[in-house]
Amino acid sequence: MTYRYLIVDDSERFLRSARRLLEREGATVVAAVSTGDDAIAAATATPVDVSLVDVYLGGENGADVADALSRRGLGGKILLVSTRAAEDVVDVVTQSAAVGFLPKSDISVAAIRAILTPAP
Repeated sequence: MTYRYLIVDDSERFLRSARRLLEREGATVVAAVSTGDDAIAAATATPVDVSLVDVYLGGENGADVADALSRRGLGGKILLVSTRAAEDVVDVVTQSAAVGFLPKSDISVAAIRAILTPAP
């Protein structure tokens, strides 16, 4: 199954890089946006299976964006991403609607599938 991705990050450079990486691996990126409002609009316009949302989203809290997407039934499975280590953001992740966390340096289709696929 090919997931449809939404990427939400305040860094244009990261948006371009993550999109390019995922698409090179065969993924479909439906939108790469930099605000919570744009994320909601994009996920409303096009179905999304997986959303990658930056924990520290400029002036917004990525966990709040994840929660807003989830409350509206949008964004599919939501992963919070960050350049910070998992132990630095564990409280934010566990208290949000996100189903997991992925360091930005580890983003790949395989890493995302590993988080989203339950162990047998």
